[in-house]
Amino acid sequence: MSGELPPNINIQEPRWDQSTFVGRASHFFTVTDPRNLLLTNQQLEDARKTVHDYRQGVVPPGLTENELWRAKYIYDSAFHPDTGEKMVLIGRMSAQVPMNMTITGCMMTFYRTTPAVLFWQWINQSFNAVVNYTNRSGDAPLTVSELGTAYVSATTGAVATALGLNALTKHVSPLIGRFVPFAAVAAANCINIPLMRQRLVMGISRNDLCLQYRQSSDYSAQAAQQAIAQVVVSRILMAAPGMAIPPFIMNTLEKKAFLKRFPWMSAPIQVGLVGFCLVFATPLCCALFPQKSSMSVTSLEPELQAKLRESHPELRHVYFNKGL
Repeated sequence: MSGELPPNINIQEPRWDQSTFVGRASHFFTVTDPRNLLLTNQQLEDARKTVHDYRQGVVPPGLTENELWRAKYIYDSAFHPDTGEKMVLIGRMSAQVPMNMTITGCMMTFYRTTPAVLFWQWINQSFNAVVNYTNRSGDAPLTVSELGTAYVSATTGAVATALGLNALTKHVSPLIGRFVPFAAVAAANCINIPLMRQRLVMGISRNDLCLQYRQSSDYSAQAAQQAIAQVVVSRILMAAPGMAIPPFIMNTLEKKAFLKRFPWMSAPIQVGLVGFCLVFATPLCCALFPQKSSMSVTSLEPELQAKLRESHPELRHVYFNKGL
């Protein structure tokens, strides 16, 4: 390898130690940076070329280590880690903060009437469906029928939860009613993520379980269940600060003269509050669990354990991309 860079920089992995929460958080603060959305297609292609060239042993003259890592993170922000395909713009992790702050802020502002609940829950689940599909783990294409089932089920679950809780909270404190959108989002995540990744419910292939063992098409439902559970937990916790803190602030502000005089400011203020929370909650909750999850061989299905022990008796753990 020629050039100024050492030949042993492992850009297959994140720059920071992913065995620690701080390392994972540093990684996701970079990946979820909304400024990545402003990059042009040419910049994305240049980053991809730099990364691919370096992996092949080709280094452009003058390329520094910081420039290499910057190219790697630009590449990671726009291309799927398993398939290498360019991801849909609004499905990328760098779109999470601007998209979620807008949708969530509006859900929490316009939650009192049935048409508003129907519209914003539909918008939210449409966005979630795009994100879940874009960031699915492994090369697991879904059919139009499977996509439709997941989308309709999640939207129905969210709307039913929101309308049901709205009816129950009509005669309680208005503050309680402000938490209805959060309950609807949590319920929808429990439906949407498993259904959008239903191929994983049938199991993560042994091809994904351990990169050095590609000769088998065996699947592990145990690994799939762990991956989906971790994503559901992190998504709900990701939404929690932005949907749990602003209601207290807005409940106080709406009693003040300013919002009584300018009620149209309620939505922008709420969107801003949600955005501030999401700037920190998104990367920190993505970092709760390692992206490359691990599972002990002894936790796999007995038949898969037997096959792995027969072919590779030294194997103790398997690894897989859990998705985001």
